[in-house]
Amino acid sequence: MMKKLGILMLLLVALTSRADLTNETVSVTNNTVIPDANPVGITSTLTVSGMSGSTTNITVNLDITGGFTGDLFAYLISPTGTMVVLVNRTGENSGNYFGYSDAGFNVTFDAASTNNIHNYQTDVYSISGGQLIGTWATDSRTVDPLGAPTGNTLLNLDGADPNGVWTLFVADLSGGGQSTLVSWSLSVVTVPEPQTWTLLGGGLAACWLMIRRRQK
Repeated sequence: MMKKLGILMLLLVALTSRADLTNETVSVTNNTVIPDANPVGITSTLTVSGMSGSTTNITVNLDITGGFTGDLFAYLISPTGTMVVLVNRTGENSGNYFGYSDAGFNVTFDAASTNNIHNYQTDVYSISGGQLIGTWATDSRTVDPLGAPTGNTLLNLDGADPNGVWTLFVADLSGGGQSTLVSWSLSVVTVPEPQTWTLLGGGLAACWLMIRRRQK
């Protein structure tokens, strides 16, 4: 009898303690012109709702056409107020104060990538329709494009409630060329909090172990 009870308890824990990931992708189409040489820039928002648990992974897709990638500054603000700099005048450094001249981005930002987008022309990269494409790590240079990344990455968004309004800010900080924010999206993965059955399974397993110990 005790053997059967033990097997039942172990099965219950195995079934109820499994942390299922939940996924959601939310996107918005803008087709909004970004004012040239204007730090006021533009903002766009989207709303994530109905997700349980806390974030364990977030990726961002950004589609901007025209202009010059070296002119653009963009950051994301989460519902909890955390800011992550996506691009900060890519290619700008002590030897190139104008940055890169490719005509926009159609890229995915992922914390798993090891290739920082700021110096993408020093890595293997691809251009399609004038736009940089592919998967990249965020620029993470919060203020100075000539400085080093500050650790301001998508990993900073992990462990928080993803529900609420997310805000994208984009500005063109140098004259020449006209960029358009076509669209952007978020893909969010969360791990739900332990449910009642998970806690019950753990409690029953603990009770079974106590009984086993007393029988020895």
